[in-house]
Amino acid sequence: MADAATHPATVAHSAWRVGLALFLAGFSTFSLLYCVQPLLPVFARHYGISPAASSLSLSLSTGFLAASIMVAAAVSEGLGRRGLMFTSMTLAALLNIAAALAPDWRMLLLARAAEGFVLGGVPAVAMAYLAEETAPGQLGRAMGIYVAGTAFGGMSGRVGTGILADFLAWRVALGLAGVSGLIAAVGFIALLPPSRNFVRRRGFEPQFHLMAWASHLKHSALPMLFAIGFLAMGAFVTVYNYAGFRLMAPPYRLSQSELGLIFAVYVFGIAASSLAGWMADRAGRFTTLLCGICLAAAGVALTASPGLPLVILGIIALTIGFFATHSVASGWVGRLAVTHKGHAASLYLLAYYLGSSLAGSAGGWFWAHGGWNGVVLFTLLLLALALAAAIRIRQVSKHWAAAKGDPPCRT
Repeated sequence: MADAATHPATVAHSAWRVGLALFLAGFSTFSLLYCVQPLLPVFARHYGISPAASSLSLSLSTGFLAASIMVAAAVSEGLGRRGLMFTSMTLAALLNIAAALAPDWRMLLLARAAEGFVLGGVPAVAMAYLAEETAPGQLGRAMGIYVAGTAFGGMSGRVGTGILADFLAWRVALGLAGVSGLIAAVGFIALLPPSRNFVRRRGFEPQFHLMAWASHLKHSALPMLFAIGFLAMGAFVTVYNYAGFRLMAPPYRLSQSELGLIFAVYVFGIAASSLAGWMADRAGRFTTLLCGICLAAAGVALTASPGLPLVILGIIALTIGFFATHSVASGWVGRLAVTHKGHAASLYLLAYYLGSSLAGSAGGWFWAHGGWNGVVLFTLLLLALALAAAIRIRQVSKHWAAAKGDPPCRT
C-alpha cells in the first residue's frame, strides 16, 4: 500500500497548496514593492521634486531588497524557509502602512527603504523552496505559478493605487496596499506546508556562504542568467517608471485612473509566466528565453509611436516578453545550480533587483535629456545585451554536450 504522504491525491493536494501559497508570496512582494510606481507623478507634484527624485521611492526599495537578499539567503539556511518568508511579508506590509502615514518625503523614503530590506526574505527563499520541494519535471510550471503571482501583485499594486489615488488619496492607496499584504501573509502561512527536503545548518559560517556564492559565480552559464535578470528587469522597470510621466503630459493627458488602468496589461504577464514555464519544460529553455527577449524589444520599439493604441500594444508586448524571460531564467537557475540552490537564487535576485534600482534611476537621466526616445534607446541597449547573454548560454550548453560526446542537449 502506498504511503499516505506519497499517495497521488495527497501529492496533488500538497502541490496545490504550495502553488497557491507561493502565488500569495509573489503577489504580496510585488504589490507592496510596486504600488508606488503609478504615484511617481503624484509625488513629483506633491513634494515639488524631479521625476528622477520621485523614482527613489521605488529605487531605494529595490536597492535595499537586492542587498538584503544575500543576507536572507544565508540566514534561511539556519532558520528555515517558511517562517522567514512569513515574517518578511508581515513586516513589509506594516512598513508600507508606515510609508502612507509618513509626515514628509524623507520619512516616506526611509519607510520604503526599510520595506525593501525586509522583503528580501521572500524572493530568494521562495526560489530555493521551490527548487528543493518541487520535482524536476514540474519546476518550470511551479516557478511559472510563482512568477504569475508576482505579475498579479505588480498589476494589483499599480492599478489599485493609481485608481484609489484619483478617487480618494494617495495615502489611502498606500495604506490599503499594506492591508492587502497583511491578508496575503496570513493566507501564505496557513497554506504552505513545512519543508520536507530542507537541511538546516547550525550556526552562521561566513566562509561557507562566501564559498557557495563564489562557486556559482565561477559557473560557466549561471553568471549569464544573472546578467539577463539585471538587464531584462532594468529595461522593464525603466519603461514603467517613466511611461506615466509621458502619458499624463500632452498630447495624451491621461488621468491617474486611466494611467492605472493601462497598468492592467500586467494580466498578460500572468498568462505569459505560466505559459513560458510550460513551454520551457517542453520546447526548451533557450528557445523560450530567446522569444521572450525579442518580444520585449519589439514592445519597447512600439512605444516610440505617437499613437496611444500602439504605445499600449508596445507595453503589452514588453510585459509578455519580460515575464516570459524572467520565468525561464529564474527557473533555469534552480536547474543549473547543483548545490546551494538558495545561494544561486540569491545571486540571480541580487542582479534582478539591482537592475530595477540602478537602471530605473538611470532611466531618469535619459528621460530628462532625451525624452521618450532616449528611454527607448536605453532600454533597447539593455535588451540587446540580454540577448547576447542568452546566446552565450546556448554556446556553453553545446560545449558541454560536445565534451560529453553527446548530441547538443535541448536547453
